[in-house]
Amino acid sequence: MSYDLFVTQEVQRSIQNQDHKSQRIIKENLKKLEKNPYPGEGTGDKEKLPIMGEERYRIHIGRTWTAFYSIVEEKKEVRVSEILHIDKAHKKYDY
Repeated sequence: MSYDLFVTQEVQRSIQNQDHKSQRIIKENLKKLEKNPYPGEGTGDKEKLPIMGEERYRIHIGRTWTAFYSIVEEKKEVRVSEILHIDKAHKKYDY
């Protein structure tokens, strides 16, 4: 079963501001979430995180980026809400 992937405009702009190679790597890794967004299943370094009282997830993209997302299981949707440089992500969310 597959999931529909939704990316916020802010995340789209962040991706577009990267060089072509980084854009390709980020997009390839986000596509992994369409097949299976849950940690421990499928491919990708994914983890469930309690962020601001909400159930959110993150996927590391290479050793450079971290994307944060939520899963709406009843609609089979993955919603990517933020992408940050890995250092900024660790500082912001202290995980």
